[in-house]
Amino acid sequence: MTDIHDFQGNILCNTSSVLGEGPTYDPDTDTVWWFNILGKELHELHLPSGKKQVHELPMMASVLARVDAERQMLATEQGLFLRDVATGELSFYTAIEADRPENRSNDGRTHISGSLWIGTMGKRAEMQAGAIYHVAGGKVTKIFDQISIPNSICFSPDGTIGYFTDTRVSQLMRVLVDPQTGLPTGEPIVMVDSMEDPGGLDGSVCDADGYIWNARWGSGFVDKYSPDGLRIERFRVPAMQPSCPAFIGKNADRLAVTTAWEGLDEEARSMQPQAGALLELGLTVKGVFDPPYKL
Repeated sequence: MTDIHDFQGNILCNTSSVLGEGPTYDPDTDTVWWFNILGKELHELHLPSGKKQVHELPMMASVLARVDAERQMLATEQGLFLRDVATGELSFYTAIEADRPENRSNDGRTHISGSLWIGTMGKRAEMQAGAIYHVAGGKVTKIFDQISIPNSICFSPDGTIGYFTDTRVSQLMRVLVDPQTGLPTGEPIVMVDSMEDPGGLDGSVCDADGYIWNARWGSGFVDKYSPDGLRIERFRVPAMQPSCPAFIGKNADRLAVTTAWEGLDEEARSMQPQAGALLELGLTVKGVFDPPYKL
C-alpha cells in the first residue's frame, strides 16, 4: 500500500503561471529556472537572496539546459536557441519540426552524455501529433513517434535507462540507452501503467538511487516510484495540476515542483490559490543535477 503524506512544504515563488513547466537548477549560481509556457516567460529565482526575475520570450519555450556559465539552451516552438545569460539574447541553434508550426516543444532533459531528449506536441494537444527527439552536437534524430503529450523524460544516474510517457496514455515507459551517446539501444517497455488512476503522469526526475519522482497532473500529488515501477509514496501538493519536479539546492537535496492553472475556471482557481506557483515539497531527497548540454 502506498504511503500518502500531507503537504509539509512551502511556496518558493507565488507567481501565478498559467502553465508552469520545465524547472531546472544551476548549482553554480544557486538559481532555479522554469517556464510559463503559455505566457512566453522564463522565470529565474536566486535561492539565497530570494531575488526573482521574469524574462519575456518572443515564443513559447519549455526546456532549459545549461551549456556553460555564459550560455543556456532553450527548446522552443521554433526550435532550439542558445540564450546569453547576461543579456537574454537568443541565437538560433537548430530546427526541430520546422515543417510543423502547429507543434511546440514540451518536456525534455539532458543525458550524462551531453545530449538532449526533447518532446514535441500539438499546440492544441492533438492526438499523436508529437514525438521525442535526440539532439547531440546539433544533430536531431527522431527516436519515438506518435506521442500526444510527451512527458517524464529522465534518465537513470548511470545513463543506461531512459524514461518517458505520453500523458494522455499515462504509461511510464522504460528503454535501454547507450550511456556514451544517449541514444536508445532497445525498444521501450511499459514499466508503470496508471491509466486507471485519476490524473496523468506528467514531468519526472530520477534521483541518485534510481527512484523516479513524478508530478501527477490533475491529481494534486507528487509520486515516488521504485526502479522496478512500484509506487511507494505519494506527497500531496496544494495545486491539482503539478507539472514537473526538479532537484534544487547546493546538495540537490531539495525538491521543487512547478504547477499550473491552465483550464481552471474562477471557482476552481479560488479553491487552490497556489495553482501556478513554484512549490517545494519540504523533504530531504538524494537528487542529481541535470548535466550540461554539449554543443
